[in-house]
Amino acid sequence: MLEMLKSLWQRQGTLSGLIIDEQDDMPSSSAYRCRFGGLVKAYTLIGFRPDRDYQYLEINQTLRRLHPKVIAEICSGLQDVGAVVKVDTECGLLRVNNEWTLSVIIARCQTISEHRRRWRLRFDSSLTPDITVAVRMEDTNDNVLDYYLIPHIDIDIQPQKLADNHKCAVDIHRYDNLDYLYELASRIPLDRVA
Repeated sequence: MLEMLKSLWQRQGTLSGLIIDEQDDMPSSSAYRCRFGGLVKAYTLIGFRPDRDYQYLEINQTLRRLHPKVIAEICSGLQDVGAVVKVDTECGLLRVNNEWTLSVIIARCQTISEHRRRWRLRFDSSLTPDITVAVRMEDTNDNVLDYYLIPHIDIDIQPQKLADNHKCAVDIHRYDNLDYLYELASRIPLDRVA
């Protein structure tokens, strides 16, 4: 597969998913993605470097695959404290204790320079969740850095981009873990309250 890809590069002078898919005598671009974990990884193996940095596409694909796992972990954590969780499979919205809703977004880390990072928060306003959990990823986008638990009432005033030293009101919603979320969802027997 790599030899065919290298040969195509030498003939065409460049590579893209479209160029690969137009070839009748070689595997499709999706076959390369599946076999090598992405087109950019296949390109790297033959020494081809695209003019544009497409690394973000692979990161986005990885984060899309991570999203259901994060939702499953949150559901598990909520259920561990006795909460009842229902997941809307069409939109991913979680209904907690049949009282409030929760949405989960994952913000990839963009490295701007050696000491500057940025995260873009893409809120799904059509869902109107009571709380949005914004999961901020570390530099490599392999691990979670922290969480923002943003109530619906504050969505419109929150920045769409976060930086390392943003020093804004959104930090009142920042947490190192989801313990506070689980505490919000936990049930307390009435005899313990009285």
